[in-house]
Amino acid sequence: MTMASYLTGLIGSGIGPSLSPALHEREADRHALRLLYRTLDIDTLEEGPEAVGELIRAARTLGFDGLNITHPCKQLVIEHLDGLSPEAAALGAVNTVVFRDGRAVGHNTDVTGFAQSFSRGLPGAATDRIVQLGAGGAGAAVAHALLALGADRLTVADRDPARAAALAAALNARFDGRRAHAAAMQELPAHVARADGLVHATPTGMAAHPGLPLPTGLLRPSMWVAEVVYRPLDTELVRLARELGCRVLDGGGMAVFQAADAFRLFTGREPHPELMLDDLADLVAAPSL
Repeated sequence: MTMASYLTGLIGSGIGPSLSPALHEREADRHALRLLYRTLDIDTLEEGPEAVGELIRAARTLGFDGLNITHPCKQLVIEHLDGLSPEAAALGAVNTVVFRDGRAVGHNTDVTGFAQSFSRGLPGAATDRIVQLGAGGAGAAVAHALLALGADRLTVADRDPARAAALAAALNARFDGRRAHAAAMQELPAHVARADGLVHATPTGMAAHPGLPLPTGLLRPSMWVAEVVYRPLDTELVRLARELGCRVLDGGGMAVFQAADAFRLFTGREPHPELMLDDLADLVAAPSL
C-alpha cells in the first residue's frame, strides 16, 4: 500500500525560526503520512511581500498541496487566489491556501486558532473592555474571534489609523452593532487604563522584530495580556506582563490550534491538537532551537 504524501510550506518574512514545519511533520507521522513542509522566506529570497503572487504560482506549478501564509502577506495573497472560504472573505485575510482540482483557495484558521487558545488558556477572563494592538491580517482574525467569543467593547489601535478604522467598520458590519472601535496610538493610555485585557497582534516581539509594542507603564496586574507571537514563546511583552502579575496567554496555543486546523484542510485527516501542544513544548525546550 502506497503511503499518502503531501507537499506543503509557509510563506512569510523572517520565518527561519518557525516551528510550523516540525508541528505539521510530526502530526503527519502520527497518521502514517509522508508530509514535507518547507519555509519560503521572502527575506532569504531577497524579495518583497509582493512576491507572494509569484510564489503562489510557483507552488501551484510544482505540485504543492497547500501553503500557510504569515506576515506580511496575509492580505496581499488574496488577489492571487481563485477563491476564498466564507471566513477568509469576511476577514479579508488568508493564512492557509489549499491547492485542489486546479484551484488555489484561501482559508483562515487564525480565527478558530485564537478562539480555542483563548478559551483554553484564559478561562473566565473578563471581556467587557478589550484593547487590541494591530489591525493587519492576524489582527483581523483575532478581533473577529474576540467578538465571536462575546467581547462587549473592542478597541483596535494600529500605526495606520485608516487600517484600524477599516477593521472596526468591517467588524461592526459583520457583528451588527457598535462593539468595535478604532483608536489612535496616542490614545492608548486612556483605553488601556479601563481595559480588562490587552491583545497584541503585531510582529513586534518576533525573533526578527524584537521589542515591546507599548510603554511598559500602561500594564496593570489586574488585567490579562494575550500574545499572538510564539517565536519566541516568551516575548518581552509576555515576560513583563507575567512579572507584573497579569494573567498571560502566550502565542503557543494559537500557533498549535491554527496549525491543527490547517493540517485538516491540507490532508483531510483529523489532527490531535493536545499532542501537538506537547510537540510545541518539546520543540521550544530543545537546546538546538
